[in-house]
Amino acid sequence: MKQVKLPNHIAFIMDGNGRWAKKRFRQRAYGHKMGVQNMFRIVGACFEMGVRIVTVYALSAENLSRPKAEVEELFNLFRTFFGKKREQMLEMRVKINVMGDLSVLPEDIQQSILQVMEETSVFHDKLFNICINYGARQEIVRAVNAAVSYGRFVDEGSFSTLLYSGGIPDPDLIIRTGGELRLSNFLLYQAAYSELYFSGKMWPAFSRRDLKRAIENYSARDRRFGRVKEE
Repeated sequence: MKQVKLPNHIAFIMDGNGRWAKKRFRQRAYGHKMGVQNMFRIVGACFEMGVRIVTVYALSAENLSRPKAEVEELFNLFRTFFGKKREQMLEMRVKINVMGDLSVLPEDIQQSILQVMEETSVFHDKLFNICINYGARQEIVRAVNAAVSYGRFVDEGSFSTLLYSGGIPDPDLIIRTGGELRLSNFLLYQAAYSELYFSGKMWPAFSRRDLKRAIENYSARDRRFGRVKEE
């Protein structure tokens, strides 16, 4: 890839798994499975390129209202991901951080998540955030309630520490696949000055070449954060 301004933190809304499968006359579960495989490829490519932090929207809070059979399939994918894929994650030498309300997940999945987070906590150079049962509005309400319970006022700095992402730099670039043009309750507070990139590709079809194109697009942008550029 030609010389570009590389984002420190990329976040992905991995949309289109079910539609990708439907076009191939397959079950939605197949699309989610292929989406997980592609997640490993794309996240690995990000770290190879020099990106330090990658965040993925694996399961929104709203996704839990989908048909029970599909939710169970998603839970089984998490069992595979945090169980059978555990060694693969350790080989990446990346710190795994899971953000969201994990209390509604089956106990075995919760335990697998905690184990992977503990085992990868020794890695500090790269961070892989996985949002599960995550919703930005819910995250903000949770942080407000925490501030109230502590009985103190907050400013932007102290409030951000109460979020799931406390202490993690905000995303420089948010990439959404699947052709939709919205954030869908993802990192609303953290995305205040993130650059947004939308791809018409369904997530399982989003390739390393597509990733490079998105980063090159980001690199060409002039990020002023509300300030006037000096002449």
